[in-house]
Amino acid sequence: MSIKKHIPNTITSMNLLSGVLGVIFTLEGRIDIAFLLMLAAAVFDFFDGFAARLLHSYSDIGKELDSLADMVSFGVLPSIMLYKTMDIASAGWTKYIVLILAVFSGLRLAKFNIDERQTSSFLGLATPSSAIICGSLAYFIQATDKSWTSTIAGSAWILPLLSIILAALLVSEIPMFSMKIKKGGKFLDTKRTVFFSVAVICLVITLVLQANWSFALLLIFLFYIVENCVFDLVPNSCPDEA
Repeated sequence: MSIKKHIPNTITSMNLLSGVLGVIFTLEGRIDIAFLLMLAAAVFDFFDGFAARLLHSYSDIGKELDSLADMVSFGVLPSIMLYKTMDIASAGWTKYIVLILAVFSGLRLAKFNIDERQTSSFLGLATPSSAIICGSLAYFIQATDKSWTSTIAGSAWILPLLSIILAALLVSEIPMFSMKIKKGGKFLDTKRTVFFSVAVICLVITLVLQANWSFALLLIFLFYIVENCVFDLVPNSCPDEA
């Protein structure tokens, strides 16, 4: 039995393990470590598919394992991070609303598995993007305690409202580009060129403001949503995309 067929599933399992550890550290109040584990899960999530394509080791169990791992790392973990952020700030019963992210992430992943239209791009927000927005915001709030972010954490509606918006985007039909390029496709098409250009600007803004590095990730992924929504609203705005 060739060992290479197990490499993608092993990488996916590391995604799942990172998510489980992230939940544990979040409940212990270490959102900083949990966010790093979320980013590690995102890296594993990218490379398991890359390894499967490189080694030609596709399997049905790998597809199911990938969704289960994503559910924990990018569904349960971000919702728990927001819940804990509000709980620490004693924001009240509305902190339970943020758990809607876990539910809609599950719906999103189930929809993705049976939707043959989403082979090279997404319809709706992908769970890793939603998770990184939540994780970076939760970490930024913790890292800048006793500042204006404390108001966000303690608010009875800001984080719940964000959760509802992200939940709606997860199951929406808005086309969103993927970083995975189909064979023969262009990497630097219109959307990606704009995205990477603005990402650099976000990094510069973060450096100028001397803000925590998580602020850059928050800006970048929020722009990712805005950009895709704008391109969806403007007809024929991406002529170089198939």
